[in-house]
Amino acid sequence: MDHVDEILQQWQRERPDLDVGPMGLIGRLGRVAHYLTREMEKTFAEFGLTGASFDVLATLRRAGPPYSLTPGDLLSTMMITSGTLTNRIDQLEKAGLVARAPSAGDRRVVIISLTERGFATIEATVTAHVATQKRLVSVLSDEERARLDGELRKFLAGIAAGG
Repeated sequence: MDHVDEILQQWQRERPDLDVGPMGLIGRLGRVAHYLTREMEKTFAEFGLTGASFDVLATLRRAGPPYSLTPGDLLSTMMITSGTLTNRIDQLEKAGLVARAPSAGDRRVVIISLTERGFATIEATVTAHVATQKRLVSVLSDEERARLDGELRKFLAGIAAGG
């Protein structure tokens, strides 16, 4: 029995006419997401980053050499507003982790690139981040993780499609 079970029992007692079963799944998913986010933010903070700044640096790093993207390319992978992205880039530029430069092909286009310091920071951070994630999922066996991953993939696809 966990805290979510207690909440479900209270609702079942107070509103037996409602099927509160989905509340348990959604409540647990929310609690898991909160806990995972908190633990990952601790890792990012060790490197002077937040989840938001990590996201920008990791997106640039995943792009491969020369570790550069246009703001539009960054926006398409990050699902944030352009104003939010501009603020994140401003902060990362002030920290010396990214640089802005005009595109060689079109001077109207700005290119965001990892600096040497930014590359070193994301390399160290992503290594620690992966270790944190491995620690967090270690409570599950390989088979349980694979099964849960498959079920969550199905669930996410269904709700993303308007289910």
